[in-house]
Amino acid sequence: MEKFMFLFRGGNIRALSPELMQHHMNKWLEWMETLRSRNILVRSEPLHPTGMVVSGKNKVVTDGPFIEENEMIGGYTIILARDMEEALSVSKNCPIFEMDGKLEIRPLREITR
Repeated sequence: MEKFMFLFRGGNIRALSPELMQHHMNKWLEWMETLRSRNILVRSEPLHPTGMVVSGKNKVVTDGPFIEENEMIGGYTIILARDMEEALSVSKNCPIFEMDGKLEIRPLREITR
């Protein structure tokens, strides 16, 4: 099995009422539990909306990220899958799509000497 990272973009739940937000969060928890029960969930965490950006050879530090909200990475999940096709199949049940968000799939590489 290979490792794949899902990067979640957009899908602004802050526009929802508290009740709808809770409903949407429950869908995320259910989806994560499905991944866990299939023994393919490696790790999953949301990201804080702000952080720092270090840029260039002079290592200039700025508050960030400064990008459109629908392009901001809100979190990630790492799963195990046979190949990209299986990872794509797993991704299609993600609740991010209900909020018109995006899910980017990236295969992870091991660093070896």
